[in-house]
Amino acid sequence: MNIALLGYGKMGKVIEGIAIERGHNIVLKVDADTKSYSLENIDVAIDFSVPSAAVQNISNCLNNNVPIVSGTTGWLDHYNDMVALCMERNGSFLYASNFSIGVNIFFEINKKLSGLMGTQPSYSVAMEEIHHTQKLDAPSGTAISLANDIIKNTSYTGWKLENPLASEFQIVAKRIPDVPGTHEVIYNSEVDSISIKHTAHSRQGFALGAVIAAEWLKDKKGVFSMKDVLNIG
Repeated sequence: MNIALLGYGKMGKVIEGIAIERGHNIVLKVDADTKSYSLENIDVAIDFSVPSAAVQNISNCLNNNVPIVSGTTGWLDHYNDMVALCMERNGSFLYASNFSIGVNIFFEINKKLSGLMGTQPSYSVAMEEIHHTQKLDAPSGTAISLANDIIKNTSYTGWKLENPLASEFQIVAKRIPDVPGTHEVIYNSEVDSISIKHTAHSRQGFALGAVIAAEWLKDKKGVFSMKDVLNIG
């Protein structure tokens, strides 16, 4: 495939290496200094840019009939707009807050556990996520995905980074150099604690998942997620 990388930071460079290893061509690299770009002869685009550029990148792809895989977080207030544009243009759009196969299995474990804990009022929940200092958004998109499923399955109505209300839970977001990503969900009661945790050892898992998603999306139409790619959930 001819792949466009929309965002050529650390993740973009790792994706490039894996894509080339898997026999693909990187024919376009867009970074912060790129003023404009053409999507001609692109089979699929992979967006790991910044929140301020994501909507424009996704829109450009959909308007030019280029399948787009997006892993950029921090822009999801406009997600429904991108879904509507995809449907209007009969396009191909796949968003995931995390492309790691392990994290997507972790999402399913979190759903199951939160469903069980939703009937146990003696337990409270908290979450901690740790990422590298270059990550612009806090909490992470992965943490928000985990939190949304907890809210769906329990009596909690929301989350906060600090000073949550009684009906909310706290997400502690830490930024430490050279940490690819760690997420932990903890349920505490007076008598015990239950926790689930995912620790990424490198960016390789995220990058491989993004390339697999791009390969999967190439000839499809519609709006998809990693659940569709991995056939889970």
